[in-house]
This record gives sequence, C-alpha cells and structure tokens, in this order.
Amino acid sequence: MHVHEFQQMMKQLYFHRDSERGLKGTYNWLVDEVHELGEALEGSDKEAIEKEFADVIAWLASLANILKVDLEKAALDKYPHKCPKCNSSPCQCTF
Repeated sequence: MHVHEFQQMMKQLYFHRDSERGLKGTYNWLVDEVHELGEALEGSDKEAIEKEFADVIAWLASLANILKVDLEKAALDKYPHKCPKCNSSPCQCTF
C-alpha cells in the first residue's frame, strides 16, 4: 500500500468525523498521539511502539485530508530521493 492509498483509506473511514472536529481539534489529536509515541519510545514494548506509530500516521493523514494535502506527493516533492539541503544521497550535511 502506498501512502496515498493509506490516506484515501483514512479519508473513507474518518473524513466525516475529522471534518466535523475541524483543523484545530484534529491537529490536537495528532499532537497527543506524537506525545504517546514519545512515551512508548521510553519503553521496550515494540508492539506498543508500532501501534503509536500507526496512530501518528493515521492522524497525520486525517489532518492532511482536512487540508486537501496529498501526503505522498508533498513528501516526494520535498524529498526526491535526496536531501533537500545538500542534494546528496545519503545526506552529506554537517550539523
């Protein structure tokens, strides 16, 4: 499954509820899920970590759907198989 297909699945499942919740409410859910991912990362329960990653991507897709942003296109436009800053693959940026 491609990112676009996943995003469309989330739209089919949740768009009505997400659009009623609105941009701010959906964003707040995403933030909560990122926080829960951070908490899961402090532990060693791989299954719990995987579930939190799934929640984060699902809420990110919901937020993108509200804004009519194609996540797959946006990601590949910014990251076209190379670093957007140094234009290298792998990245050669010095931090």
